[in-house]
Amino acid sequence: MLDKNYDPQTLEKNWYRLWEEKGYFVPADQTGSTRTEGADGGAYCIMIPPPNVTGNLHMGHGFNNTIMDTMVRYHRMKGDRTLWQPGTDHAGIATQMVVERQLEAAGRTRHDLGRDAFIERVWEWKQESGGNITRQLRRLGSSLDWQHERFTMDEGLSNAVREVFVRLFEEGLIYRGKRLVNWDPALHTAVSDLEVISEEESGHMWDIRYPLALPPGATGPTHLVVSTTRPETLLGDCAVAVNPEDPRYRHLIGEFVELPLTGRRIPVIADEHADPEFGTGCVKITPAHDFNDHQVWLRHRDETGIADQPHGGLINILTPDAAIRANQPEEGALLPAAYVGLDRYEARKLIVADLDSLGLLAAVKEHRLQQPRGDRSGAVIEPYLTDQWYVRVAPLAEPAIAAVEDGRIRFVPDNWKNTYYDWMRNIQDWCISRQIWWGHRIPAWYDVEGNVYVGRSEDEVRERHGFGPEVVLLQDPDVLDTWFSSALWPFSTLGWPEQTDRLNAFYPTSVLVTGFDIIFFWVARMIMMGLKFMGDVPFKDVYIHGLVRDAHGDKMSKSKGNVLDPIDLIDGIGLEALVEKRTKGMMQPHLAEKIAKQTRKDYPDGIPGFGTDALRFTFAALATTGRDVKFDLGRIEGYRNFCNKLWNASRYVLMNTEDQDCGQAIDESGGELELSAADRWIRARLNATTATVTDAIEGYRFDLAAQAIYDFTWNAFCDWYLELSKPVLTGTSASDAAKRGTRRTLVETLETLLRLAHPIMPFITEEIWQKVAPLAGAQGETIMLAPYPVADAGADDPEAVAEIEWVQQVILGVRRIKGEMNIAPGKPLPVLIANASEQDKTWLAVARPYLDFLARIESVTLLEDESSAPESAIALVGNMKLLIPMAGLIDKDAELKRLDKEIGRLTDEIARIGQKLANPSFVDKAPAAVVDKERARLAEQSTAIGNLQAQREKIAGL
Repeated sequence: MLDKNYDPQTLEKNWYRLWEEKGYFVPADQTGSTRTEGADGGAYCIMIPPPNVTGNLHMGHGFNNTIMDTMVRYHRMKGDRTLWQPGTDHAGIATQMVVERQLEAAGRTRHDLGRDAFIERVWEWKQESGGNITRQLRRLGSSLDWQHERFTMDEGLSNAVREVFVRLFEEGLIYRGKRLVNWDPALHTAVSDLEVISEEESGHMWDIRYPLALPPGATGPTHLVVSTTRPETLLGDCAVAVNPEDPRYRHLIGEFVELPLTGRRIPVIADEHADPEFGTGCVKITPAHDFNDHQVWLRHRDETGIADQPHGGLINILTPDAAIRANQPEEGALLPAAYVGLDRYEARKLIVADLDSLGLLAAVKEHRLQQPRGDRSGAVIEPYLTDQWYVRVAPLAEPAIAAVEDGRIRFVPDNWKNTYYDWMRNIQDWCISRQIWWGHRIPAWYDVEGNVYVGRSEDEVRERHGFGPEVVLLQDPDVLDTWFSSALWPFSTLGWPEQTDRLNAFYPTSVLVTGFDIIFFWVARMIMMGLKFMGDVPFKDVYIHGLVRDAHGDKMSKSKGNVLDPIDLIDGIGLEALVEKRTKGMMQPHLAEKIAKQTRKDYPDGIPGFGTDALRFTFAALATTGRDVKFDLGRIEGYRNFCNKLWNASRYVLMNTEDQDCGQAIDESGGELELSAADRWIRARLNATTATVTDAIEGYRFDLAAQAIYDFTWNAFCDWYLELSKPVLTGTSASDAAKRGTRRTLVETLETLLRLAHPIMPFITEEIWQKVAPLAGAQGETIMLAPYPVADAGADDPEAVAEIEWVQQVILGVRRIKGEMNIAPGKPLPVLIANASEQDKTWLAVARPYLDFLARIESVTLLEDESSAPESAIALVGNMKLLIPMAGLIDKDAELKRLDKEIGRLTDEIARIGQKLANPSFVDKAPAAVVDKERARLAEQSTAIGNLQAQREKIAGL
């Protein structure tokens, strides 16, 4: 027997430990009896999007892993040889920052240790603290093949990274060049677009006068006014652009302006980048410090006015720290000495003051701007000109586009392929180098003259080029972008470049499950690399899910104080611990008090523990096709109640079937087994639900699968079938064969339901299945490897369905009358039947035990003439009428008094709402949604009072 109370925390930990110890997560053959790599049979494989080794489980991980584990458990139960490949990402910048902070706390830097010792220190941290997220994934029930866990910096994956780099370089698809990148001046490295967060901040717009260099005696304007949010960058300007169609400036194209503070002259050029409608229509062009300006420079760099400038107009003004750099000997006084060495913001203040003193500052305006900051450092990102390694992406993109166009890869939902196409058809070369120490070091070596040699190792380079020990070679200090190794994930984790059994068995993988925010950064690059190095797509489907937001649709973020930790939802957390977690280590500490106050208001008692199954079921139920997943604590509370419902229903089944004859021996020995209409109905409903759930999972509609399981369990099984079973099991009129049939239906229905729900709710289903399976004749050690239910097209049984639906309508009709008449639900009542068909009469006879037990019917009388019936309450079941005489059932005076009181209350409420809606100031000023809500309440209350008045007339006529 199950414990009286459902305790998820205890049973979840016990079951996961057992599953892992037994090796159930390792790919098996189709029978599930052995686990051999490379075995024959259908293969199903999902690669986990590798979480950062520094990370903790967040709601996005919880949602994403619930979907993947549902698919994996479903296919494992179907008999497919199923692999869910686990692993973590070395997370170059994030991991290096964690270890550097530890060093800082001890008053040291990585430079004090040196590169090799620092890398050793990072590996030590990884061994001690890097497994937190994998422990949390276990708490979520994720059935990953932990025996084959990978890490993007392990030996095998490192070999794969070097192999890919060398091959791409040898084909001319990797090169080194000087280009603009997102530069983090705090971390001293280039960062990807995904690592840059742009948020609106308050700043200023400065209008600056650039004097026109006109011949003596010239008439007209004496200067052009440009607007900028970064006045310090004017030191690197190479031109002022105007739109060629702008009549205000067309005559000035080709003229020059004096670049303030520098003593240089720069040309006025024509370019459509200048928008006549924005600002003054004049745009300063700083190609070494602005991505758009760099594109303008590329279009005009061969024009004499730009080409003749220092560095061809491509003038970098900053150091890696974002200070004004010193001039090189050959540059003379290119950058004014007064600003050299100043931090960019100190230089800004001085430059603005100098402009003002020269009369060149036209205006300063407050301005809201999108400020790009590094997601790790919080520093403002600078477009910066550096030497970096790049992948020439266009040749790789073409076959990757074709793979989606011809259907070898399918996006689900389909509309996301348009996002993919848009990026792939406008793709830029990929900057793959990072100026940090932790990561895959670029396999390139330089001699003393700066010549570069690429190879899998220094020994290979020396052997290939015939270099002896006297030739000094230094390895490139940069490491590869973390996304480079992630792009190889679908095949490197399976052993490539070696041709392993796992690689042959599971590549291409079945589906990639990910959010839409990394279609560019990860999905597209995996497709390109898979096609290039495996000659086949890396996955057949790409299931794109929405992003988890809070109940109001806001993004969850530490600064908003609305972050929910999945582990807290599973185990629960006290108020003070929750407040501390939400306010600790904030980038903006001044928000802590506000967040603490809001948290105390929202969660006065903290967050209760709901258990993993309730959380997973919530995620599944929210997995619609939309962009956003709004997570509401009320939903998980409801699904915790659902778990309780299933638990208590299972206890009822076990109490009525353990140590009882459930008819399992009849198949072998013969004997009587009688299935009632209710038994046949629930079997038909279960069969239909099985078909619905299977179609939903196959179609990635986990919300529809969860809804079908919920509806069947709560409504059909618990609310109806368990109740319909009671008169059979407890009544004296049911035969032994009928009781045997009902007991068998109870255990078989519950056992099948548990297998149906297992992929979404693994723990509670395993716990109950262990008790129910022997009674249902099911074999096996675990529900994980039990066969997934299969719908039978011949099991519809429309006759039983029609009969029980009729029974339900009769019972609901009687219950509704009792409710409306304020009659106790358990009070037996006489029922008169009018206008009954022959089928109705048949069902009345055979279904009488159900009606007596569930509707509490005292007697049933068939009327030949309805006009002879006394004053009665009526319910319709098709064309048949249920009549319940009202005389003597109620205290007439007391009921009239109650109705009058309720009618009076509603009358006052209707008057109040009507007065509110008649007030023009309310209707005109209140939000439309508020006004509509009041109108809906008015209609609702009006309908209610009409029903009560009709009821009063009936009662008064008794």
